Amino acid sequence: MDRAEKREVVASLQAALSGAGSIVLAQNTGLTVANLESLRVEVKKAGGHVKVAKNRLVKLALKETDNADISALLTGPIVMAYAEDPVTAPKIAAKFAEKNAKFVVLGGAMGATALDANNVKALATMPSLDELRATLAGMLKQPATRIASVVVAPAGGIARVLAAHAEKSQEAA
Repeated sequence: MDRAEKREVVASLQAALSGAGSIVLAQNTGLTVANLESLRVEVKKAGGHVKVAKNRLVKLALKETDNADISALLTGPIVMAYAEDPVTAPKIAAKFAEKNAKFVVLGGAMGATALDANNVKALATMPSLDELRATLAGMLKQPATRIASVVVAPAGGIARVLAAHAEKSQEAA
């Protein structure tokens, strides 16, 4: 690969990583091409990307982005998964690591926050942005009476307390 090609690769990686909600780095020592391809397909279906690039080029690309400095994780054969949705890449990488012992999640970044392997696994358990939107939409579709009862409930409690005090004062008189 000559210098012009390297510059082109760094520029494309930089553009891709600057728009990523999260980046996950994992060791791929011993993975077969079929395993790696199944990971690529799974991540692509979810709207993300998987890249295998020279560590030096990834380090250069990361320097020019707002992402956390995760260059210490870039040793040995590394596969990088990233997506716009911050939960997509960690969720798929963690699920893939459970099935494949040779795929070891090292860590990653979510914006300016560096993540270790445990943080990536914790992020993988969170609902995705689409799931949160669906939950919110479901809550908004609930009947207006339920919403009204929730809003009126504190006022009803105050009214009952005032009524009880009024009864006590009438009994005392």
